[in-house]
Amino acid sequence: MTLTGVVDDHMLTQYRVLLDREDEAFDELEHAYEDGDGDHFEADYKNWIQAVSRRLAYLKRLGVEVSI
Repeated sequence: MTLTGVVDDHMLTQYRVLLDREDEAFDELEHAYEDGDGDHFEADYKNWIQAVSRRLAYLKRLGVEVSI
């Protein structure tokens, strides 16, 4: 796959925003885990999964397929 025309400053800026949101969500998840706070852990886990999903959906819209 060719990424010419896909990777530009706007794309990288938007991707960085999505990565930062994912990182923030993971930090909250980690804190809830370390504190043994089950209620917050479940909510933070959902928020983290949503952040990951938004990042992957963005890549897919750009034509970048991610294989796991």
